[in-house]
Amino acid sequence: MMMEILASVAIGGFILFLVHILNQMIWKPRLLRFKLLRQGINGPSPHFLLGNIPEIKRLIHSQLQSTAAIETNQKNGFIKHDWPFTVFPYYDQWMKQYGPVFLYSTGNIQFLSIVDIDIVKEISMYTSLDLGKPVYLSKDRGPLLGQGILASSGPIWAHQRKIIAPELYMEKVKGMVNLMVDSTKALLTLWESMIERKGDTAEIRIDQDLRNLSADIISKACFGSNYIHGKEIFTSLRNLQNIMSKTSIGIPGFRYIPSKNNREIWRLEKEINSKILNVVNQRILAAREQDLLQMILDGAKNACENDGLSSNLIMSRDTFIIDNCKNIFFAGYETTAITASWILMLLAAYPDWQTRVRSEVQEICRGGVPDVDMLRSMKTLTMVIQETLRLYSPASFIVRQALQDIKFKNILVPKGMNIQIPISILQQDPELWGSDAHMFNPDRFANGNVGATKYPQAYIPFGIGPHVCAGQNLAMIELKVILSLILSRFSFSLSSSYQHSPAFRLVIEPGNGVVLDMKIIL
Repeated sequence: MMMEILASVAIGGFILFLVHILNQMIWKPRLLRFKLLRQGINGPSPHFLLGNIPEIKRLIHSQLQSTAAIETNQKNGFIKHDWPFTVFPYYDQWMKQYGPVFLYSTGNIQFLSIVDIDIVKEISMYTSLDLGKPVYLSKDRGPLLGQGILASSGPIWAHQRKIIAPELYMEKVKGMVNLMVDSTKALLTLWESMIERKGDTAEIRIDQDLRNLSADIISKACFGSNYIHGKEIFTSLRNLQNIMSKTSIGIPGFRYIPSKNNREIWRLEKEINSKILNVVNQRILAAREQDLLQMILDGAKNACENDGLSSNLIMSRDTFIIDNCKNIFFAGYETTAITASWILMLLAAYPDWQTRVRSEVQEICRGGVPDVDMLRSMKTLTMVIQETLRLYSPASFIVRQALQDIKFKNILVPKGMNIQIPISILQQDPELWGSDAHMFNPDRFANGNVGATKYPQAYIPFGIGPHVCAGQNLAMIELKVILSLILSRFSFSLSSSYQHSPAFRLVIEPGNGVVLDMKIIL
């Protein structure tokens, strides 16, 4: 009798498990698609289990075969900036076939892709917590993002935002300028020694050096006196990012398969988590410091207490600390370094703009180091940064998930559907930016974002709505410090070995690095 009961329980459990799997893999995705298909929104037909991943890979492979890179024409110094459809060729095909709003999927993850500016505008003004971050960010990208501020939604996100955002307001960022200056000076000394060894001009690959600089700055800002350990953590996180950029999202059960990549992801995740907690334990035993880690530690005291959150939404102390340290890395380290690389590449390719920005820096700083007031006065440099972020925004997509049924324009987005806005495609749309949308023209920002395009919502390098990047002040100040110091000390041009090839590795970065011929300004 007991054996029969146990067998019945086992069979019942298996049936429930099977129903759950079928719901997640087949019924729920099909229902989401059906709700939009009957509203007239179409897209490529998904394959069973893999969705549109095979077609995406086929189109990317075909594109790579037809053009190995977006070539640099060194003879006339002209670089083509209309790269988005080269990196994302499936967007080109599907927009032509289905229009600016269409459906597609990666595995069982469904996306409503939107390049309609009217809908983007509505999304940017939507402040309800009913529109949050997709669940797959904390699952498929969990080892990198966890449940931190970049990947969470609802009350958990609001709780973390309340703690972290005030530490990144301009008043707090001002106190980091001297730290940024000191770190950048060390890089200038390194480059000067490299040039002096060569005589007059040295060919320098700047992108890795800028990553090291950004890691040094964010390590000191985040970990204070423990910044050496912080740099070790960021190196491991960079390795984790590179591996995860090669893995597809949405394939059921894929992240649990002990493949070579997954084993390395698990190893790095465990190593990073352990290193972060070691730094935290050292800090707890040491004197209190005014840095981002201390802010996270103070916030963690409430993370496991009821701060208006229901019991099932409260994060553990260790989870809060680990995930937000990772998120600060991803948002504050990689993206700033990449943007600085793109800016220097563009100033090398457009020497007239390099001269204009350098003249402004020299006039404002008068041979000294910049302070916050000086940085605010650098209007030309600000325009160059804004135009670079328009052409080469590190973030590729804005992604949101409807946590309840939401209506945008004439579309009812069903609960559970992911919304995806391709930043680079929107920011290079000729209908929004004019016939020179693919050209480097910082003058378009002479009157700020509002005067640069017909719709300010078309410029979204830092995101939109309530989830807009909390660290944008830190990013802009850091970029201005780094660039003003470099321009005051060096002149540079594109090396003949530079190959222009934007690549998608969770962020948009120079696929073959940035190589410049650099000289010291006497």
